[in-house]
Amino acid sequence: MHAIDTLDTAGLGNRSYLVAGPRTAAVVDPPRDIDRVIAAAERCGARIAYVAETHVHNDYITGGLELAHVTGARYLVPAGAQVSYERTAVADGDTIPVDDGLALEAVATPGHTPHHTTYVLRDDGRPVAAFTGGSLLIGTVGRTDLVEPRLTEQLARAQHASAHRLADRLPEDTQVLPTHGFGSFCASGPSRTADRTTVGAERRRNEALVQDVDTFVARLLAGLDDVPAYYAHMGPVNAAGPPPVDLTPPKAADASGIAARLRAGEWVVDLRNRVAFAAGHVRGSYNFEGEGQLATYLAWLMPWGKPVTLLAETPGQIADAQRELARVGIDRPAAAATGEPADWVAGDDRPSGFRRAGFGALAEAVRRGDQPVVLDVRRDSEYADRALAGSVHIPIHELYGRLAEVPPGTVWTHCASGMRAATAASMLDAAGRTVVLIDDHFEAAYEAGLAVV
Repeated sequence: MHAIDTLDTAGLGNRSYLVAGPRTAAVVDPPRDIDRVIAAAERCGARIAYVAETHVHNDYITGGLELAHVTGARYLVPAGAQVSYERTAVADGDTIPVDDGLALEAVATPGHTPHHTTYVLRDDGRPVAAFTGGSLLIGTVGRTDLVEPRLTEQLARAQHASAHRLADRLPEDTQVLPTHGFGSFCASGPSRTADRTTVGAERRRNEALVQDVDTFVARLLAGLDDVPAYYAHMGPVNAAGPPPVDLTPPKAADASGIAARLRAGEWVVDLRNRVAFAAGHVRGSYNFEGEGQLATYLAWLMPWGKPVTLLAETPGQIADAQRELARVGIDRPAAAATGEPADWVAGDDRPSGFRRAGFGALAEAVRRGDQPVVLDVRRDSEYADRALAGSVHIPIHELYGRLAEVPPGTVWTHCASGMRAATAASMLDAAGRTVVLIDDHFEAAYEAGLAVV
């Protein structure tokens, strides 16, 4: 008998797993905030005896080392991973007994990284699930360009072989439980909308299993998209051994302190939704919605190591953001403040704001001959697929360093749905530009009669 508890980290598009027998449990690819894992183990009444990593992660800080220290569990890390801490090195074919009749079998599945390992869960000897990390995902596989550019094609070929190795040796009804692929930039392509999958389902639809190796490699390499800049810092931290997470509340900031931090060139980040931010905010602050992919985009855009102050309506929102940022190594906000914009501006200053509109309003401006500057901040692949005629394209993750390239005039920012465009509008507003946030879905551009090419 076994139970599998899935711990979803939606903001990063990843999952961790707790597999438990009657008495003991193993955790696969734990998140940095290990209190969630410990609580899950307590709910099922099992002691965590093993903590297993499928690979040294490039997209988030692991909680594996700390979890092993706190619980006394054995820390299982692939033997080929170059790490600086003591661990139990796991090699292809090793079997780890979790509880009576319950075991994890290590299967080498290089591709996402050279040392990548899948853990096959066996219940009384029968394979029932495969924890595939960044190998076999739902409809796709993990990307192969995060280790070293010179290895990308070699790892892509290894990824194809690893997917086939799993599919050939496991029964059709074996659950496939990946770490990546639920919005993570570690996926080499978009995952299917299915929430769960099996080996049999993947045999019929996964790109690595339905294409020959040359076709698969060519398509994978052609489809690789931008890599979040902070990924460069994750692998080294995980290999060295991350420090324990600290989620104690940050220092409180008052209005004068916020102003001083802005003058010093620090980042002040407003976590409120884009509607509230557009209506009023501290001039010079940036809008990253706490309900969106906060950790991914803030860590991607912000110069690494820059002090950040968080603004939100409630202490709970600050705590949630602090937890999410810690998962990608932004450990301690410099300060935080709660309330509303009127509480955050000093002296005679007043909150700033800018206009929100839809694509229909943009179409009217074009018909009037206003000559708006339309800034598209989507990724390169999105822009290449379809774009507004005459728009300026600067991906959101490049905008901070390319603000001077935005043509003069009133700038209308857009993305696919409004979240990234709101961040772009806040950056332009902080730079003194007049902006209009197009808070609309891109499909509305067709309805408005705008030219899409």
